[in-house]
Amino acid sequence: MLRSWEDRFGIRVVALGFDHLLVSVAAPPTTLTEAEAVAAEHFAFCPDNIRQGTDPTLRAYAEHQVIDQPTWHFWWD
Repeated sequence: MLRSWEDRFGIRVVALGFDHLLVSVAAPPTTLTEAEAVAAEHFAFCPDNIRQGTDPTLRAYAEHQVIDQPTWHFWWD
């Protein structure tokens, strides 16, 4: 997944811990349609971001955490 995001969005790993990952995003999605598709990928990669996060739907997560965002943060319980 990270390799695909690297190719498509220019991500780079900024921080990695035992339960979290922070990546910088050089070219984040700019449309809601694209951001929702990426949000589904984020959910497959890290369900906790959506299930236990502040944006409990894919659409809300896409709007607030994906579209035009310079970083993406993932965490696992």
